[in-house]
Amino acid sequence: MRKLLNTLYITSPDAYLGRDGENIVVRVAEQEKFRIPVHNIEGIVCFGYPGASPALMGLCAERNVGLSFLTEHGRFWGRFSGPVRGNVLLRRRQYRLADDGNVKLKLSKVFIAAKIANCRNVIRRAMRDHGQRQDLSLLEDVVKQLSVRQKQALKASDLQILRGIEGDAANAYFGVFNHLIVAQKNEFRMNGRTRRPPRDAVNALLSFMYALLAHEVQSALETVGLDPYVGFLHTDRPGRPSLALDLMEEFRPYLADRLVLTLINRRQVSGKGFMSQTEFGILMNDETRKAVLESWQKRKQEEIQHPFLQETVPVGLLPYAQALLFSRFIRGDLETYPVFVMK
Repeated sequence: MRKLLNTLYITSPDAYLGRDGENIVVRVAEQEKFRIPVHNIEGIVCFGYPGASPALMGLCAERNVGLSFLTEHGRFWGRFSGPVRGNVLLRRRQYRLADDGNVKLKLSKVFIAAKIANCRNVIRRAMRDHGQRQDLSLLEDVVKQLSVRQKQALKASDLQILRGIEGDAANAYFGVFNHLIVAQKNEFRMNGRTRRPPRDAVNALLSFMYALLAHEVQSALETVGLDPYVGFLHTDRPGRPSLALDLMEEFRPYLADRLVLTLINRRQVSGKGFMSQTEFGILMNDETRKAVLESWQKRKQEEIQHPFLQETVPVGLLPYAQALLFSRFIRGDLETYPVFVMK
């Protein structure tokens, strides 16, 4: 297992990224504000498209450091990466399997079943932690519904049916998401899942976390030599990292949704940190965004027992661990892909 390194988040719209030897340097108004050796970084995420010098981009390409650009609101803009690395035979096999309808359906079923299982476990955890403040009968009913949907997903006969099952499960899960919020209920209330744009503070947090997660998963896939743009569940489109979106499914509830609930329930964010802009929906201010990023970095340092590897790994290495297992499945070393399901 590789070492967990840091992700550098650039939130100032006036920042400029440059290179000084083997160091990444952040300047604002020609003054140096921060520097860090490149070997301590595995990714850079820029909000609001600050400038980056060609020399810095070259350094990132040389050292396999992912460089992603998001809008100040957290929507993905683009990603810079260096030459394609990895075993060309692995990618060729990935492409062949992606064209096999049976393999696409087989993998899509386990992606969605794992996502549903982890959604169910998010609810179960809330029932354990805050049972005295919950409508337990309602939540238990949804837990049962998700268990049924998980089994149905594994038996789905085609992708269209599978996507219908996924939609039903998502409606049930997000339909009780407000019940998992036990603090600041007036400020944080979800009116269904809305994406582009998010229509409330909860959706704004979820969309922001999903953007961060997408960066992590795409970087992990590139690290193990897979093509993040050729997937199985998500349709291939120019510029769309379909495989990254595939592997994200199992992580959304555990890594993103749970952190959003923690931020709200522990009052690490407040309703005052969000503003309404008609075109972009509900947005978070700079202070709130920094608080979310700080919590995300701390969360990545926590350690858990990986359910398949039976090893203690930092949470931040989960995307890499699953990407590695997926590459072993593609090579034929594993008969099935062992999805991540955590209680």
